[in-house]
Amino acid sequence: MPAFFAYFFAPFRFAPILRQFTRREILGRYRGSTLGITWAFISPLSMLAVYTFVFVEIFKARWPGATELGGFAFSQRIFAGLMVFNLFSEMVSRAPTLVLEQPNLVKKVFFPLEVLPFIMMGSALFHFFLSATILVASTLVFNQGLSFYFLLLPIVILPLLPLLLGMSWLLAALGVYLRDIGQIVTLLVGLLMFLSPVFYSVQSLSPRWQQWLNLNPLTLVIENLRTVTFSAAAPNWVHWWTGLGVGCAVAVVGAWTFSKTRDGFADVI
Repeated sequence: MPAFFAYFFAPFRFAPILRQFTRREILGRYRGSTLGITWAFISPLSMLAVYTFVFVEIFKARWPGATELGGFAFSQRIFAGLMVFNLFSEMVSRAPTLVLEQPNLVKKVFFPLEVLPFIMMGSALFHFFLSATILVASTLVFNQGLSFYFLLLPIVILPLLPLLLGMSWLLAALGVYLRDIGQIVTLLVGLLMFLSPVFYSVQSLSPRWQQWLNLNPLTLVIENLRTVTFSAAAPNWVHWWTGLGVGCAVAVVGAWTFSKTRDGFADVI
């Protein structure tokens, strides 16, 4: 078995390190602020309130297939799309500097650098599920109902996780040698926000454009998340397996690239 396959078992091999650094990553974001980790609730709640005001009161927007629920349904569905995109953006945008930010760890002979994307993922998932809690609460408060299919949420986002790990390993390795990668990734992530069905539904596009949009892995996850949350239906399992297959392939490529280039990190940094 290739050595880089051991990367996928890093959470089990280095569980104490992963717990310690993930906790530090989460708390470090709010260290020194008066409200502390309370900001993790305030930020997504404020975002939902602003989107509700803009799309309900100003644009009078209605979501296709949910017009009877009013504009609040529109803001909720945007919020659900942003949950997935923010999870993606938080990891991918930071990945090119992930190794560069840890010069002391790079020069430690026995520190497992492959756990860095897992640490970043732990922090990103923490904020994702806080946003999911707010989404559930807002749905119940406005009496829109919530089916048991919402319990499939962890399964729905599962295909995205190997994709993010693979991209993080790949971009972290390339970012050490090619410093422009960070600028390129920032530009592409900004474009991808509008090329993903965050502010609109795939069904609102023509079949021709739907085919192109479905090539975006975020599309499959966002649509499945909206399905289990708002449509009281099971996710599209064809899309789910497709996304998982693509994610696993990217994870293997990313892990292989990281394993082949990590020996030179200390020299470059």
